[in-house]
Amino acid sequence: MNRPVYHRLIEARRSGTGFLWLIDPDKIDPARPDPRWQRAAEFGVTAFLVGTSQNVNPRYHDAMLCLREFAHLPLILFPGAASQVSPHVDAVFFLSLLSGRNPDYLVGEQVKGTPLIRDYKIESIPTGYLLIDTGSSSSVARESGTDPIPQDEIETICDHALCAEYMGKALVYLEAGSGAGRAIAPRVIERVKKSISIPLVIGGGIKAPEQASMVASAGADFVVVGTALELDSSVELLAALTSAVRPTGRPVSA
Repeated sequence: MNRPVYHRLIEARRSGTGFLWLIDPDKIDPARPDPRWQRAAEFGVTAFLVGTSQNVNPRYHDAMLCLREFAHLPLILFPGAASQVSPHVDAVFFLSLLSGRNPDYLVGEQVKGTPLIRDYKIESIPTGYLLIDTGSSSSVARESGTDPIPQDEIETICDHALCAEYMGKALVYLEAGSGAGRAIAPRVIERVKKSISIPLVIGGGIKAPEQASMVASAGADFVVVGTALELDSSVELLAALTSAVRPTGRPVSA
């Protein structure tokens, strides 16, 4: 199967933990594109994720087109629902919310989105998606009507991650939730990494370079940061975050 974006992710991982910048389309103003988008590759961003659990932007497709125009890296949809499938992305994390038992997010929304993904010729990257409870509420949990798995139930988390691999997923994504107060604990990441042989993506609650470094050192193949880069629009933070997870990379002047 031809998977150019997936293979690009795996190739990027050879030089250090990959960095995925999560962009919320609800926060994009097409009239004011973020100037950092065009320099993202220079700073060591591997790819953009774009997604939201709310989808309240009436100019959603304009926002996606704006990001497509200015973001010169692979654009990967991180969908909250089938209605978010866009022709302006290169690939989609084809998510199954395995930590919950809501059939809509195990397979229902996926079936709805499949014809669009096929017609738009979007690369599908099958992904086992697990919500992890780090002590704060998650918009994903509210929207999906599912409960996250408590962090202290490490064996349960590992079993779900291995289940994703057995189901043929290409990635496992552990999510603390957008704007989470804390990142997923290193001990959880370490155990899950030892339990699976497919790449591990970690997101949620990563606000500072020290946290990003800790998550990467624990075994994450890809670190996802979104909210922190919304709240701080400086190139200095972006450079520090990417350098923290890709210590073999060349420093970039801000």
